[in-house]
Amino acid sequence: MSTTGTSATAGKMYSQLIDDGGPGDERRTDGHHRGFPVSSLRLPSGPGLYRLATVCLAALCVVLLISIIAVTARHKNKPQAGEEAASLMQKGEANISALTSNIMKLKQENKQLQEDNQALKANLTTIMATKGKTKPPAVCQTDWHLFNNSCYLITSLTRNWEGGQTYCQGQGGHLAIILTAEEQTFVWNLLPRGFWNAYWFGITDGETEDVWKWIDGSPLVGGFWEDHEPNNHINEDCGYMIKTMVLERVATKSWYDAPCYMSLPFICEKKLGL
Repeated sequence: MSTTGTSATAGKMYSQLIDDGGPGDERRTDGHHRGFPVSSLRLPSGPGLYRLATVCLAALCVVLLISIIAVTARHKNKPQAGEEAASLMQKGEANISALTSNIMKLKQENKQLQEDNQALKANLTTIMATKGKTKPPAVCQTDWHLFNNSCYLITSLTRNWEGGQTYCQGQGGHLAIILTAEEQTFVWNLLPRGFWNAYWFGITDGETEDVWKWIDGSPLVGGFWEDHEPNNHINEDCGYMIKTMVLERVATKSWYDAPCYMSLPFICEKKLGL
């Protein structure tokens, strides 16, 4: 027997059971079931039933296929997400390392700046402490010439020896006191050349003959006398130096004695700070 015939027979039997309610069906009342027509409760039969089953099965397959695709895609995306996470973590670690390095560098620079600041403060303290003790550079007045810590004036005025001393005192100094060959050479080089250019300086033996003293009372030691000088030829008690046109003459042999009343130009000396 064919499948079609079997299906039709089964459908008829099921229809009869529904219609008749079967033996002993106590729920049947005047051809109606609880007020509803029994004939209206019929299921599809024949080819329609198989079509319905086929549609349901196809729908189930589609749902299953979609689920499989979704699960597969999810599993495929997991490694990619893991790789992205790993890449982000590596970048984060690199950024942290760079920031740490910059922080350490800034700390070192800050430490160096603090050390430099301390050194500058120390230098400033030293400068401030010595500021009041620092002496200004030595400067002489106009027409005065500096040597060591003294200024020298070569005058064009003429006075006797005592008059020259008085003038120098008025300038804050005294007739020159010359103690070393270097000082003698310096002063002598300031003198102009002439036939017999003679200049008083601060030496005399007016108190005791042949006992030469400086204007401040200190004794003469050595000196830069010309040969055979001093000779006290005509009561010569004051000293002067000359610079002539004779080039062979030298500074360290230029002192002579002469009478103190003679009128000559003179050399003043003034210590700086006085």
